[in-house]
Amino acid sequence: MTLPVIPEPAKNPPTLLVIDDEAGPRDALTAILRPFFTLLAAESASAAIDILNSRPVDIITLDQKLPDRQGLDLLQEIKHDHAEVEVIMVTGYGSLKSAMEGIRHGAAGYLLKPFNVTELLSLVNQTVEKKQRLDFLRHFLRTSTGLWGSESEGAQAWQQLLTGYQAIGKSTHEPASRCESTPSQLLPLLSDLLEAKDRQLLNHCSRVSFYATLLANRIDLTIAEQKSLALGAFLHDIGKIGPETYQFAEDEIAMSGESVGNRLHPELGGKLVLPLGLPAEVGQIIAYHHERWDGSGYPYGLQEEGIPQLARIVCLAQAFDHLTAELPGRSPLSIDDACQHMRAHAGTHFEPKLTELFTRVIQECKACLPAMATATTPAD
Repeated sequence: MTLPVIPEPAKNPPTLLVIDDEAGPRDALTAILRPFFTLLAAESASAAIDILNSRPVDIITLDQKLPDRQGLDLLQEIKHDHAEVEVIMVTGYGSLKSAMEGIRHGAAGYLLKPFNVTELLSLVNQTVEKKQRLDFLRHFLRTSTGLWGSESEGAQAWQQLLTGYQAIGKSTHEPASRCESTPSQLLPLLSDLLEAKDRQLLNHCSRVSFYATLLANRIDLTIAEQKSLALGAFLHDIGKIGPETYQFAEDEIAMSGESVGNRLHPELGGKLVLPLGLPAEVGQIIAYHHERWDGSGYPYGLQEEGIPQLARIVCLAQAFDHLTAELPGRSPLSIDDACQHMRAHAGTHFEPKLTELFTRVIQECKACLPAMATATTPAD
């Protein structure tokens, strides 16, 4: 029998808030986790919000069904107002759909009750390490300027970032492994960087990678090109993790979801990944995914065949997601309406032949898009 991996007691243990209106599960969680955490408890959503607004909390276990709100609704409020808090959903009414919804809205994991103690301890330990990773990355992004400096400064900053990231979860006597810059080693870090900046940014990048891959299966791409497309699509907005030196102009939001004031991120992103030694096609996707077929795009004003094909594909995929995703302040278009809207811009925003193929593939696959695209990340 394999014993569960459990968090080691710490001098200043993390604070964990148990949100559950049933005394039995609440008391069980408290008894199991008390040796490793400072424990707080709430019987309702309103009581939980009062606690979150009055003191720091690191981890939450959140019951799906509360007397005053649904757990998923409370999860979304928590991730909006307290993005640094990690949440584990706990429910006796579990289903694959509700589990995926929780993950999509930022839950770190999902546990059914009556829960298995081994699974609980393992999941809590994983969640503690995830919070440590994201907190480290948030601090690094706030305090380090090297990533945005010269190429040599960027390379040094990436090395520092990788070393610190890899050390999380290891004992103080266990050295971090040698930093590698292959996609398989980098993908967890890059994914966490997107989430550390904004969970919705990670969700958007995941969906765009999925949509781009759908089209890749219908055109003549090599295996290497398919891998570069999946990774480049996933990283297309990596430049947005940079310093917030520019703001959205609400009256200038276009179909692409970008504003005139936000046009720095493709160039910033392309420069950011240079020290990582990724395939050239990945950097091209990041730098050119807002170029338009008629030359009216940014940041370089490329047009037609001057825009690399993989960047043209990602241009389509990210525009489709901006049109169909649920974003604050506007209602998403239906899949059919979004496809019609994109066809209307074929020859201006988008390459005509790729637009026709992309919209046809999307409509053929539309029955499975919501379920398949919510938590997809590219395979190496």
